[in-house]
Amino acid sequence: MKTIQHWIAGSNETATPERTAPVYDPATGEQTSEVAMGSAADVDRAVTAASEAFEEWGDAPVTRRQQIMFAFREILNERRDEMAAALTSEHGKTLPDAKGEVQRGIEVVEFVANIAHLQKGEYSDQVSTGVDTFTIRQPLGVVAGITPFNFPAMVPMWMYPVAIAAGNTFILKPSEKDPSASQLAAEWFAEAGLPEGVFNVVHGDKVAVDAILEHPDIAAVSFVGSTPIARYIYEEGTRHGKRIQALGGAKNHMIVLPDADMELAADAAVSAGYGSAGERCMAISVVVTVGDAADELLPMVEERIAKLRTGPGNDPDSDMGPLVTGDHRDRVVGFIEKGEQEGATLRVDGRGFTSDGNEKGFFLAPTLFDDVSTDMEIYKNEIFGPVLSVMRAETFQDAIDVINANPYGNGTAIFTCDGGAARTFQREIEVGMVGVNIPIPVPLSFYSFGGWKDSIFGGHPIYGTGGVEFYTRPKVIISRWPDPMHRGVDLGFPQHG
Repeated sequence: MKTIQHWIAGSNETATPERTAPVYDPATGEQTSEVAMGSAADVDRAVTAASEAFEEWGDAPVTRRQQIMFAFREILNERRDEMAAALTSEHGKTLPDAKGEVQRGIEVVEFVANIAHLQKGEYSDQVSTGVDTFTIRQPLGVVAGITPFNFPAMVPMWMYPVAIAAGNTFILKPSEKDPSASQLAAEWFAEAGLPEGVFNVVHGDKVAVDAILEHPDIAAVSFVGSTPIARYIYEEGTRHGKRIQALGGAKNHMIVLPDADMELAADAAVSAGYGSAGERCMAISVVVTVGDAADELLPMVEERIAKLRTGPGNDPDSDMGPLVTGDHRDRVVGFIEKGEQEGATLRVDGRGFTSDGNEKGFFLAPTLFDDVSTDMEIYKNEIFGPVLSVMRAETFQDAIDVINANPYGNGTAIFTCDGGAARTFQREIEVGMVGVNIPIPVPLSFYSFGGWKDSIFGGHPIYGTGGVEFYTRPKVIISRWPDPMHRGVDLGFPQHG
């Protein structure tokens, strides 16, 4: 069986790993390969390679770094279908969804291909007599990224292109559930001319994660995943003196007011709730209807759900693929059972679905709950599956209060034709990313991605200018050159003028 190995110092490892984990095709339920599980020694070897590479890469001309990013971008463009197919085979998402993921990653590469402009400092002439002050931004050194299974191409590309373009060297610990996209990226980056050791991939689980957090030569760690792990990454990483960027979980709400375009709102709720089988940190998992909006909206949502086709991700007729693993599917089913027990109204039940010819696949069809309340487990937890909950609020303010009371603050949306209501919402809502008649408000690469509250730890958003700031540190330089009017010794406190 094929073994997916670590990528260290510019090539795949060849030694037999001490531990491996299975990699499945979620549509068939069959194991297709195995992935090496990294040890502390594997992480240390990657850090050594990255440290040696940083000696030259940290001083590489910014124009050279840009040229490599341009070359990498061209390879990604040419081979996006190959990477998308790898995503579908290991994650399960449909091919169009996978291609969209790759495109969003490419956009970050395009953004940092302009790193010469993004790393510009500031300059102030004559701040005091004969004294100038200016700033420069310098790379941190060896940095690392720990990424989730749901976007195995895009989320890593939120990190390593920014870090590497800024002059750092990088160690990626991708999800062991769908590791092939990271391997392809490493191979293609090498083809683009990236020097050995600048980009390394170490697969694994908590053993590799802890080795990254504890290693004294790793300066910073980026993470995207669940809130409990994000908190752990932040606490352990900072305890070991690292700069940490840790994005956690979500419970994204979408408010629908009675005046909304209900056709648009129904399309948005179904698209954002069930796209990628709900395995998105920006998925809409709760629709909060105001007044009598639910009575008009819900039949439209049910009509659209009935037309969705669940099946293998590589089937062009499939709208939604399987979940990533059998264990994850069973976890989501457990939440559906809990929702029934707690009294929510199950309007559409996706349990028991099988795909013809793929009876062992990890499938779960779209599921819809009504009459959900904030004390229910299906509301309090991030389910991360094709389960959409509908809540009913009497007033617009009640709906806002529900969202603001939630511990998560990743993304949210409002659907309305009232500009005043939309403006009130965008100002009062305590969430980091807000959509107005847009259900998934993910910023483009030239902005930054990041939520509020328990959806982020460390305060650093990811990619965009926030990413450049995270992977660099400013240095302030105050200079004066001697002149014939040198004043001699002065023990007084320095003053302007």
